[in-house]
Amino acid sequence: MNKVIILLGPTGVGKTEVSILLAKALGTEIISADSMQIYKGMDIGTAKPSREQREKVKHRMIDIAGPSESYSAGRYIEDVVPLIENLHKKNRIPVIAGGTGLYIKAMTRGIFSGPSADWKLREELAALEDGQSGALYSYLQELDPDAASKIMPADTRRIIRAIEVCLKTKQGMSELQQKLTRPLPYEFIKIGLTRDRKELYKMIEERVDKMLQSGFVDEVKRIVEKLNKSSSPLRPFTALHAIGYKEILMHLNGEIPMEEAVRLIKRNTKRYAKRQFTWFNKEDDIHWVDITGIQEVNEIFKRVWKILDGLINKAG
Repeated sequence: MNKVIILLGPTGVGKTEVSILLAKALGTEIISADSMQIYKGMDIGTAKPSREQREKVKHRMIDIAGPSESYSAGRYIEDVVPLIENLHKKNRIPVIAGGTGLYIKAMTRGIFSGPSADWKLREELAALEDGQSGALYSYLQELDPDAASKIMPADTRRIIRAIEVCLKTKQGMSELQQKLTRPLPYEFIKIGLTRDRKELYKMIEERVDKMLQSGFVDEVKRIVEKLNKSSSPLRPFTALHAIGYKEILMHLNGEIPMEEAVRLIKRNTKRYAKRQFTWFNKEDDIHWVDITGIQEVNEIFKRVWKILDGLINKAG
């Protein structure tokens, strides 16, 4: 079975530079597993690899969608499989690098990918809920009781999606998930980078400060200008919900002072890192490398390579 290396870990832990050294050592390419780096123009706030870094090693799944586009984990799998297959044809082992747990889960354990969004239908369903609160949940209970039992009655977004799947496929979401959810057919070698929480949180705070010094506010302004030109106000602009972007937008809208925006970005990024650990704990066979106290990327690489080299040789 063909191998795929996944370098994962919480935001800010230091995956980017290590992944570049790994890819260079293996003579391969990096495939991003970051749900925000796919968006064009979202560079500073997503800590996207720099142009210089991308010149050292080819990066895939970066800058492939506009900020007004909706991008799902299902679409990610559709886009990423040909990239993996192409590298395997060249006898190269892909390096997946990122911290989006849903993307990693989609690859290693499978994920249900239903029909594409029908915005007209969603508008009609939203109008139905506006006319009678609770109507959509009752409707879903009739269409797919099993799916309804797993969704909170107030979670309108997920309710609309479940109804949409039922109406478009003539099958319940639960039934389809059971039939179609399959992991990708590769041997995954998972390496996780971890640090002491206090050290990681300090690094996160420093990174946020650096982002702001690098022109992050201006970047958010540019994104907002692009989104304001979008023709569909119903689209859930994922870009605006990304940590950092939403807080700066609140400031630009006059809702909170800049100091509060910065505080919230740092707090929410730390919380996100904590959630990432929760995601990763559900993954099997992760080989964790504790890099607490180590900032030198070459030293981190050596520790990772020592483990990885043995795993590659053991696997085949």
